[in-house]
Amino acid sequence: MKASFNPWPAGIIAFFVLLLCGMATVVAIAVTHRESMVNDNYYEQELKFQNQIDSVARAQKAGARLQLNAPAGRFLVVVPAPQLAEKLSGSIEFYRPSAAELDREYPLAPGADGTQSLDVSQLAAGPWQVRVKWSAGGQDYFLEQKITL
Repeated sequence: MKASFNPWPAGIIAFFVLLLCGMATVVAIAVTHRESMVNDNYYEQELKFQNQIDSVARAQKAGARLQLNAPAGRFLVVVPAPQLAEKLSGSIEFYRPSAAELDREYPLAPGADGTQSLDVSQLAAGPWQVRVKWSAGGQDYFLEQKITL
């Protein structure tokens, strides 16, 4: 009598070998994947969120605005003229959500007409968030705009 070949034991062994190889691959990818946090102080920033909402409302009420002139490669920040008479200090942050190493920060220094123009032509193409924070007359102001270069 001739013995017949039964494929079930080989199939079960092959299934478990492939399962183990797949699991090992997933573990290797998970271990070698570098997950960088875009911002290290995310929890502290969340606690200050209500102050930021109030700052946005003050900036919009005052008439401040942000404007991108993509063909010219310029970004314009307009600060209301009455705030120029007061001691004004602040910063302009270009925040890249996908790569923290591309972030840029500039001091806010508007001219006599209340505008400041920044050259954005050297920034990497893609999505950016522009955040402008400043203080004038004891009040904080904040504007944020998403742009695509």
